[in-house]
Amino acid sequence: MAKIEVKVPDIGDFKDVPIIEILVKPGDAVTAEQPLLTLESDKATLEVPAPSAGVVATIVAKVGDKVSMGTPLLTLEAEAGAPAAAAPPSPKADAAPAPAPAAPPPAPAPAAAQPARASIMAVDFSGVFAGPAARRLARELDVDLTTIQGTGEKSRITVADVKVAARVGGAAAGGVGLPDVPTVDFAKFGPIETVPLSRIKRISGPRLHASWVNVPHVTHSDDADITELEAFRKSLDDAAKGDKTAPYRVSLLPLLMKASVATLKAFPAFNSALSPAKDSLIYRHYWHIGVAVDTPDGLVVAVVKDVDKKGLVELARELGALSAKAREGKLSPAEMQGATFTISSLGGIGGTAFTPIVNAPEVAILGVVRSRMAPVWDGKAFQPRLMLPLCLSYDHRVIDGAAAARFMRRLCDTATDMRRVLL
Repeated sequence: MAKIEVKVPDIGDFKDVPIIEILVKPGDAVTAEQPLLTLESDKATLEVPAPSAGVVATIVAKVGDKVSMGTPLLTLEAEAGAPAAAAPPSPKADAAPAPAPAAPPPAPAPAAAQPARASIMAVDFSGVFAGPAARRLARELDVDLTTIQGTGEKSRITVADVKVAARVGGAAAGGVGLPDVPTVDFAKFGPIETVPLSRIKRISGPRLHASWVNVPHVTHSDDADITELEAFRKSLDDAAKGDKTAPYRVSLLPLLMKASVATLKAFPAFNSALSPAKDSLIYRHYWHIGVAVDTPDGLVVAVVKDVDKKGLVELARELGALSAKAREGKLSPAEMQGATFTISSLGGIGGTAFTPIVNAPEVAILGVVRSRMAPVWDGKAFQPRLMLPLCLSYDHRVIDGAAAARFMRRLCDTATDMRRVLL
């Protein structure tokens, strides 16, 4: 009977990622693509799927282990119908929660026994059963997760548990915590229905909140005259649809990506990032553009690498392929990392302006709404022109208002006359 060794797959640039949950035990029958373990990076929770159907033979990894691509995790018997292997002694309840009821975690230690607040950032939370949102909040509020008894499923520590511990421990009183939103019993006012957030929203929500809280956002809006650009786009799209070997579509996004890169090269601070110490700028000499993709479960940012080195046809094909993978939930971690600047387009949905949230550690993001025909004065008469509203949100620690205004005027001029991309 063949055995399959399951290793950590390609997870992009992530290294030493802790295992926060083991979802199977020896003897369990699994199907292909069934999640086996859960890893936690600083950006997302990643599940390791079964490469094929089978029976779990041995598990060599444990909760708290830090792994990288290629690290062995467990072995599978290749035949799903094989007799289940006898389960070894259960691991400690606080190390790898199992489906069977486990012994409750130790009660929270007295406040006096907690480590000094200044040392919380150095505490290793890798063996604690808590999700990324709870871990991030604990570090922000200087709460020691090892002293909390979780109230979630399988004694998992929730965000609410961290908030309670912060209030009890006095972290919020020190000015670090944020006031909580009042809890309301909505059921007393009428019928309600509780629907869990999608996985994408559970992962992206804490990151968006952290960016909004930590980055001083300012949004600058301007209009680009894309009358000629839209005519050019339509000619490219007609040719793309008529491609008999591999038809594709050309939206406005590839053109905006090229215009954005040309503008970023003229204003390199917009392609930079703050150093970890917040005392210098890191100028990135590559131009990877993130594009927010609308999926049934929420927005996902796919990253197109080296936009400056690719033509419009190549960009259109790649963007179409990435968007399809995003909607199917099949983007790899490498296809969601490394962006230096992001474009969030509402396309033809509607709206006149909005404030996109900066995708930190980037320092700027471009929002695009629906274009509209408008009368524009040409010096002699009003002419009908197709105008595209653009909204730039930026980190005011890095970019000031005058620089943002100049960036947007340059971008709008470039979109109006794409020959500027050649300059």
